[in-house]
Amino acid sequence: MLEQFLDNKPLYYDEIDYTRMPRIYAKIKKHLRVPKIIHLIGTNGKGTTGRFLASALYSLGFNTGHYTSPHILAFNERIWLNSENVSDMKLNQVHQELLALLSKEDADALSYFEYTTLLALLVYQECDYVVLEAGLGGEHDATAVFENILTLVTPIDLDHEAFLGTTIEEIAQTKLNAVQSAAIIGMQKHPEVLEIAAKMAVEKGVKIASFTEYLNREDNVKIAQISEELLLAPYLQMNLKLAIAALNYLGLSYETKEFSNAKLFGRLSRLSDNILLDVGHNTLAAGSIAKSLDGEKYTLIYNSYKDKNYKEILRLLKPVISNVEIIKVDEERIEEAAVLKEAVVDLSLEYSEFKELSNEKNYLVFGSFSVAETFLKNYYHG
Repeated sequence: MLEQFLDNKPLYYDEIDYTRMPRIYAKIKKHLRVPKIIHLIGTNGKGTTGRFLASALYSLGFNTGHYTSPHILAFNERIWLNSENVSDMKLNQVHQELLALLSKEDADALSYFEYTTLLALLVYQECDYVVLEAGLGGEHDATAVFENILTLVTPIDLDHEAFLGTTIEEIAQTKLNAVQSAAIIGMQKHPEVLEIAAKMAVEKGVKIASFTEYLNREDNVKIAQISEELLLAPYLQMNLKLAIAALNYLGLSYETKEFSNAKLFGRLSRLSDNILLDVGHNTLAAGSIAKSLDGEKYTLIYNSYKDKNYKEILRLLKPVISNVEIIKVDEERIEEAAVLKEAVVDLSLEYSEFKELSNEKNYLVFGSFSVAETFLKNYYHG
């Protein structure tokens, strides 16, 4: 069974063998059909941009896949096919097909994400389009081995520095090196990203353009209508614009109804009248959330991985926080409670341990997918 097979693979590595995925894929690629792939790279907004685009493509009549990660509650969330998460039956079927293509040595060697990426490609064999979201990387990401027709670049910021580089320039270069034939750049916080993209366009001889080049006045009217219907926060509207720019690049006409079922759970999702949940876990996400919730105050249900810049995240969220309730997450990557509490105190924020929900408070559940999973499984029963 797939679940037991993946349980034997570590989710995280201190070092990554970047030669493994290309090497193993080269051995089996002749047995696989690669649909038209739109590759998504960036730091924030890949999931929502991908779901906006994939939902529209499916609504327009195309067999469409959307590969995203990580998942919140169920592994199936990673592999979306024609408006639904893939079934357990289909997953186990393609798992057996993939094992038949791979040697035992290669199947065991592939990382969790690498194996899952190949698994998704098998699920998507009959698709017209696949929106393929990179993991943490760019040029060396497992998703970058497949030939694609377009790369979409969401906002790039500091994150995963241990693997991608310690400066915006290094991270942007690593991510943008994944561009193959053409790219559309979404709104960027750092001008260095645009500078590197412009230089790369010349050096590689590829078309790299801003999303604004593919939007017109009619698009902006439709974007306003869709945003109102879906109650999209400003940062989600930016992701919608990038998705629509991609449709226009592909020469596909659309109407607002194509996005009626396009929201991705966990992105400023309202669970109830007094609970918002967002799986943002870096500074760019925190800044976007703070702008979206400006003028309101929330009890922040929070925890963080050790490698995240949680001090800056909390500083950015502070204007919309009344107090912090630290949720206990059972995972080795989570920061020690005493260290996290010290960061909260340094910002003059009141804190306590999260124990239960109150109808008298407005909550923002914010943090990694592990925080969201812990909260939804153990505390929220709506």
